[in-house]
Amino acid sequence: MKFEFFIANRFNHEYNKEKKMSRPAIRIAITGVILGMAVMIIALAVIIGFKSEVRNQIAGFGSHIQILPRNINNDPQQNFIFRDDKLINDLKEIKGIKSVQNVAQKAGIIQTESAFQGILLKGIDSTYNWTFFKKNLIEGNILPETNDSIKNGAIISSTIAKAMNLKVGDAFNTYFVTNTLRARKFIVTGIYQTTFSDYDKLFIITDLQHVRRLNNWSDDKLTSLEIIIDNYSDLDIITSEVFSTIAFNQREIKYRVETIESLSQQIFDWLNLLDMNAIVILILMFAVSGFCTVSGLLILILERSATIGLFKAIGATNSKIRKIFLAQASYIIGKGMLWGNILGLTIIGIQYFTHIIKLDPASYYVDFVPVSLPFSMWLALNIVIGLLSIVILIAPSYFVTKIAPAEAMRKE
Repeated sequence: MKFEFFIANRFNHEYNKEKKMSRPAIRIAITGVILGMAVMIIALAVIIGFKSEVRNQIAGFGSHIQILPRNINNDPQQNFIFRDDKLINDLKEIKGIKSVQNVAQKAGIIQTESAFQGILLKGIDSTYNWTFFKKNLIEGNILPETNDSIKNGAIISSTIAKAMNLKVGDAFNTYFVTNTLRARKFIVTGIYQTTFSDYDKLFIITDLQHVRRLNNWSDDKLTSLEIIIDNYSDLDIITSEVFSTIAFNQREIKYRVETIESLSQQIFDWLNLLDMNAIVILILMFAVSGFCTVSGLLILILERSATIGLFKAIGATNSKIRKIFLAQASYIIGKGMLWGNILGLTIIGIQYFTHIIKLDPASYYVDFVPVSLPFSMWLALNIVIGLLSIVILIAPSYFVTKIAPAEAMRKE
């Protein structure tokens, strides 16, 4: 073992009752690192989890990427794209795309017990990915697969079900304004509930052919193609490939490509502000833990001034002595980070499995504090904090160069 690490190890495990100052200093420094590390881990997990949960909710209603008509007309019935099997097959070949689904939409009105309410009828077919709605279904089932040309089943939200006093199996009417007022009757096959109240009271999911007939469309017309991807971090790359695929398939580009972020820009601008909050929290917590370790290091150096003087008298260089105290401080940082990780990950685990801390979904779009901490982010945080903690101790370690051997030993 090197001389510096041997001495640092002896200092760390020395329990001399006469040394009344170093032991509290070490405990305070370790406690500061523990609390700072735990808070940083929790803050990072909450920010990542919250953003991921909100993104998943929005994508569940409208997918990650949408292919829409390039020019929007005043008449919604004229805003359509043509189903292109070759384009769809080419899109499915793009790495990272999970599904491409046909969608047609129609705005309408539903009459509740006390008022009329605007709704958006979303027509889907066998290409639809039901993962999101299966997860949020609280009663009934998804739309059944039948051989009928048009299915009368519909999935509504618990918000609409309560407003209209509906349950699974009940029928209800919706109204649509085209050239004339048209009514359609649907039967509730399932009831879903999410934390997005604005979307819950808007979307009704039904068969694609219903919407086509309401719009007087042929079987090759759609409002949009919705694309679900495997990994959200690949959104920009896949969006670029989708646009290139469209350009390759069409001499004249008639469609536009929109992402979940561009279609819900206000919500994502709000989510991006959370990144700044996370940065502020990380800086503040690192400052607290850094202050504790720097203070602890200076106290250790002052307390060992006589020992430093002795080391210098027998020929030890300032560099070697600095390494002793940096090694001792590294022990403090390492122990603090270890227990900080244990504390932070324990709290995250409790929240992940119990959802003990709740939120108001009307304000935050989720009804509990979601947590998520990918291993790569956790590892990067520990490496960065560990390295920065050592770096900030380099400057105060030069305090040993100010200690004169003769004066230090005379005071002792």
